[in-house]
Amino acid sequence: YLTVSIEPLPPVVVGDAVTLKCNFKTDGKMREIVWYRVTDGGTIKQKIFTFDAMFSTNFSQMENYRKREDLVYQSTVRLPEVRISDNGPYECHVGIYDRATREKVVLASGNVFLNVMAPPTSISVLAADTPAPFSRYQAQNFTLVCVVSGGKPAPLVYFKRDGEPIEATPLPEPPAGTGSWEPRNLLHRDLDDTKVPKSLAAEGEAGGGRSPATADPPRGLAAERDPVTETIPETVVSREFPRWVHMAEPIYYFRHTHAPVSDGTVEARATLTWTLNPQIDNEALFSCEVKHPALSMPMQSEVTLVAPKGPKITMTPTRARVGDTVRILVQGFQNEVFPEPLFTWTRVGSRLLDGSAEHDGKELVLERVPAELNGSMYRCTAQNPLGSTDTHTRLIVFENPNIPRGTEDSNGSLTGHRGFRLVLALTLTVILELT
Repeated sequence: YLTVSIEPLPPVVVGDAVTLKCNFKTDGKMREIVWYRVTDGGTIKQKIFTFDAMFSTNFSQMENYRKREDLVYQSTVRLPEVRISDNGPYECHVGIYDRATREKVVLASGNVFLNVMAPPTSISVLAADTPAPFSRYQAQNFTLVCVVSGGKPAPLVYFKRDGEPIEATPLPEPPAGTGSWEPRNLLHRDLDDTKVPKSLAAEGEAGGGRSPATADPPRGLAAERDPVTETIPETVVSREFPRWVHMAEPIYYFRHTHAPVSDGTVEARATLTWTLNPQIDNEALFSCEVKHPALSMPMQSEVTLVAPKGPKITMTPTRARVGDTVRILVQGFQNEVFPEPLFTWTRVGSRLLDGSAEHDGKELVLERVPAELNGSMYRCTAQNPLGSTDTHTRLIVFENPNIPRGTEDSNGSLTGHRGFRLVLALTLTVILELT
């Protein structure tokens, strides 16, 4: 003479209002109705709401923590704004007095599962393993990574190129290295120097000729001319990477993984790997899109692959004096660049102030510059997998009135009469002490 049933609930989205309705039939006298939230696989039942028929009162067992439940009717509870933490099974227990004895209570229960979905909160596309040098003389594999966070359940992630879906080969495991899976259907052409200024491209011109390219050129770039006699134009020098020709459409490899997060959502990662072709991939628009049952329309993030052009360089202080610390910084480009370039600094015709041949990073710092660096020229090479570009700046060092001329050498040590007097004084002191 007591039955309890609860109608199944459709999935709900975080922030929605949900009504938990307990249907029961009985011809006995009501004692109480209790709602439980079941956790830890059914081992723990936590009271969330109670209706006491004896005193016609109701109360929430979660008042000390949060009062979010409203009693709509004796057996109906409303959750105004569901959260991810509300996901899970619920039980409604109905108790009536036994007909034979009022000391005994007969119980019946029903259960329902509340499936709470959450739309992804963020999506981003980045390049894997950048910045890094790329060879001009062989095809390179390139990987885009799409990271989607905050969704429940795991979203469907896919890539597009120039607005068209990409058909990719599933890749259960990432490639161990470029040697473990060879790029397919590739031909290679010689270096395209059509856009390199004649002062650098032509052989036999004044200032020396280009050194023969080696099979493994340093840092992925063609070997430079003799640094002592190299002629550097005052304008931006642009070098393109070789043009690789695909005999067929690019072959894309796709991999999708997701990992649970402590708040009940998941982080999804999708990778797209293919053999980069600078000729056709430069200025190509790639987008990562997400479909999810909690989204009314797909969520997306997009990037355009672009080679660097025209680095913008600043030098501080603008009027450097002997002994100053000079900072040369790349502030940007004439265009938006993706993926992030690798920056390499060199000094034309000589080594850097610290004795190194080159320096990596967006900033070059020259500490306590000596007068000998006046007129020295510095080259910044910016390269990403799609191409490279060079720019140059000349350092002008002015005299410092606080440092008399001839008192400091290229290492910043004392020289001249002042240094001689100091050495002489020390020598006389030692002689006097010995005598």
